[in-house]
Amino acid sequence: MTFNFYIMELEELGWSVFFEEAFQNYHDMGFIPARITAQHANLYTAMSEHGELEGKVTGKFRFNTTERSDFPIVGDWVAVKGNGVTGKMSIHGLLPRRTALERKVASNLDLITEAQIISSNIDIIFIVLGLDLDFNIRRLERYMFAAKESGASSIIIMNKFDLCAGVDDKIEAIRKIDTDIPIHVTSALGKEGLDAIQEYLRPAITISLVGSSGVGKSTIINTLLGEEKQRTGAVREHDSHGRHVTTNRELMILENGAMVIDNPGIRELGLWGDESTLGSMFEDIEALATQCKFNDCRHRTEPKCAIKQALEIGDLEQERYDDYKKMQRELFILARKKDQRARIRSKEIKKMNGNN
Repeated sequence: MTFNFYIMELEELGWSVFFEEAFQNYHDMGFIPARITAQHANLYTAMSEHGELEGKVTGKFRFNTTERSDFPIVGDWVAVKGNGVTGKMSIHGLLPRRTALERKVASNLDLITEAQIISSNIDIIFIVLGLDLDFNIRRLERYMFAAKESGASSIIIMNKFDLCAGVDDKIEAIRKIDTDIPIHVTSALGKEGLDAIQEYLRPAITISLVGSSGVGKSTIINTLLGEEKQRTGAVREHDSHGRHVTTNRELMILENGAMVIDNPGIRELGLWGDESTLGSMFEDIEALATQCKFNDCRHRTEPKCAIKQALEIGDLEQERYDDYKKMQRELFILARKKDQRARIRSKEIKKMNGNN
């Protein structure tokens, strides 16, 4: 059974000094804080000390907001005018996010360079992998990059172990990327291995589950909730791709007070961040690059290149190096587009202010 929302204090919803300080000006204007728990189009559901509220952002909020990422998302804290009797609210402000799991907006338009917030103000990210045919180490590297950029901690849940014989080999492959990240092997459908992740489910802690469609996120949540709240769908046998049963993000509260956010399956995870995070993920490659004879070595035809030597003797996997270069190029292009967009925006603001 789920927790009774109406007897909850703000601290039980994850409220902290960080948000208290950010909310001070809103408090002086008579607003109350609320945390977004669900979104359906432009209609939001939130929890507050007055109970559950439902409403939209104000026209002024919408007019003053230019970026998609500046609109509320599940997990956000907002400043509202709310009525506990009618259950209605109007959203007037968005508090700064303590942590945020982001990706680049997927678009066929090359000029669009925006971040999409997957979930915010989270403490732990559960990266869920399917051990049937979904396991992809290159995709995992992207999830781990996004998790590191978010500011939250993360663990890996390798689900459906009953459908895979080479679990140890897959764990070893993950350890080549990160030697410290916690890894848990489960069968959510068989309710096996889930006891190990219970230690992360503490009161007022927010957990976000991410992964491809069909890896078992909703089944894991149903088991944790103790009820079939999240719909689950069949997985195609020939490629293990699941149907996108979870179509909307939702923050749910467990009986012990922990909070979990279920997210729709992610098909494309465009990088959003900077190259320093990438370097922390590929420390082995970065260290090798410092051993090259030339400081500006491009690791192609130059003599005494440590990268090439490591590839030739097998100390560095070609696929891992190729993925590093691909992600590096993606972040370089992203940074260039951000700079270009910032210059355009600066010119627009100057023009609006009459400073041509």
